[in-house]
Amino acid sequence: MTTLDQLQPGQRAEVLSLAGEPGLVQRLYELGLIEGELVELVTRAPLGDPIEIRLGNARLSLRKTEAVGIAVRPL
Repeated sequence: MTTLDQLQPGQRAEVLSLAGEPGLVQRLYELGLIEGELVELVTRAPLGDPIEIRLGNARLSLRKTEAVGIAVRPL
């Protein structure tokens, strides 16, 4: 299974599921990161953490530990 942290910059994917602490999952849902949404990995910080993703017209920065819990299907 591919997770969000494994994508390369510029690569797009469909969100399949979210896992992790209930508070974190709830917050990601509130930000619009839900199953079926398309995301694009925009960039990584120089040391690889955090990562920046594009979700619709918004951009989100996520820690690598948060991105590991987001299963995606690369497009």
